[in-house]
Amino acid sequence: MLRLHPDAPTPLVNQIIDGLRALIDNQTLKPGAKVPSIRAFASTYSVSTFTVVEAYDRLVAQGLLVSRGNAGFFVSRTAGEVLDAQTPTADATRPSFNSEWYLQQIFETRQLPFKPGCGWLPNDWMYEDGLRRGMRQVAGSPLELSGYGDPMGLPELRALTAQNLQQELSIVVNPAQLMLTHGASQALDLAVRTLVRPGDVVLVDDPGYPNLMSILRFQGATLVGVPRTPAGYDLDQLQRLLAEHRPTVFFTQPHLHSPTCSRTPLAQLHRLLQLASQHGVRLVENNLYADMIANPQPCLASLDHLQQVVYVGSYSKSISPNVRVGYLVAESELMQRLLQLKMRSGLTTSQVMERVVYAAVIDGRWRKHLKRLRQRLAQAHQVVGGRLQRMGFELFTESDEGMYIWTRHPGIPDSAALLDEALEAGVMLGPGQLFMVDAGVTGWMRFNVAFSLDEGMWGVLEQVVRGRLGL
Repeated sequence: MLRLHPDAPTPLVNQIIDGLRALIDNQTLKPGAKVPSIRAFASTYSVSTFTVVEAYDRLVAQGLLVSRGNAGFFVSRTAGEVLDAQTPTADATRPSFNSEWYLQQIFETRQLPFKPGCGWLPNDWMYEDGLRRGMRQVAGSPLELSGYGDPMGLPELRALTAQNLQQELSIVVNPAQLMLTHGASQALDLAVRTLVRPGDVVLVDDPGYPNLMSILRFQGATLVGVPRTPAGYDLDQLQRLLAEHRPTVFFTQPHLHSPTCSRTPLAQLHRLLQLASQHGVRLVENNLYADMIANPQPCLASLDHLQQVVYVGSYSKSISPNVRVGYLVAESELMQRLLQLKMRSGLTTSQVMERVVYAAVIDGRWRKHLKRLRQRLAQAHQVVGGRLQRMGFELFTESDEGMYIWTRHPGIPDSAALLDEALEAGVMLGPGQLFMVDAGVTGWMRFNVAFSLDEGMWGVLEQVVRGRLGL
């Protein structure tokens, strides 16, 4: 019934839970069906009865199983409703692609064998040893548990971040202009809710960052896409859009842009600042992947001195996505408005986690981790880019930095058409429609190079692509 792997990094309890959830989900175990007794399950799969008890207890707590006295455990009659609420399932009425469905799927806790479409790094690429040392250091020091901490965030981490921004990116910033947030997502959300009113026209990169687009649409903004090219912005089109739509804000990612991993030349950044000044447009610069750039170049915030630019950064991409520590940088008056909104919506951020990040970043091995991370990403770009090209894919741009490759196959005009087949085979892809402003059909798709090095994934992908091409 199930396949358990005692040597896998996923605990056996989680494997049992995930396996039974999948059987209930696909109706192999129907509502009302009896599952094996604890002793029978333990005997069949050679696991401890304590392991089975814990797994069954969790499934009961999740509403998927019920315990009936001395009769045993049964699939709950409402299990289907629980699964429907937690994980949308494919059916005849679901469109071929739906961004909200996809985003929920990719952030599920269940483990897929291959996730080249995800937006984070594998566990063994993270700064695990530094994070563990940071946790031990914080746990061994006195903790202030009776208060909420500084609303702006841990002063020591803010000062260090400001210092690093000046040294590495030439962004001259006072710590009073830098606020820590619950990841870059909260930073973007605060910027959107402070700068954008319902009905406002805003510009975004196209393709661009889907989480940001969702936040903006929820705020009631009208999104207009600025075409992204391998060489940066289409400045002629940008100038036309500014004149025609009179937007209030342009949310953009000049360097290591997601999903294309392209970088914007310095001359274009200067021109963008000129255009923004002429048209009275605020710029929000999303620089999530700054730690992955081997040779940093000036960014909008460094050129503008924070006059019309709001800068967003994060520690989550290079330390761990579970470390939800990001930051916002803005001119002083705007920062006060951002701070007030932060406190209204969530009081303060976790000073305990901010202390852990601070301890990890001041560790002498932090710089070595970043250097090694950049080297691994460069090597992965070479391997994955070459593999895609040999399969007939074309690359949007050739890069040796960042996490992504934006690519398409000339024989597959709709990348979302691969999604269901690949998902059934255990591969989560990143179809291009997810990143497009109008979500129109496109052959482009995003590959995370760090999650695209497994030979098994390539075997599955080649089979799916050949099937789609009729080969």
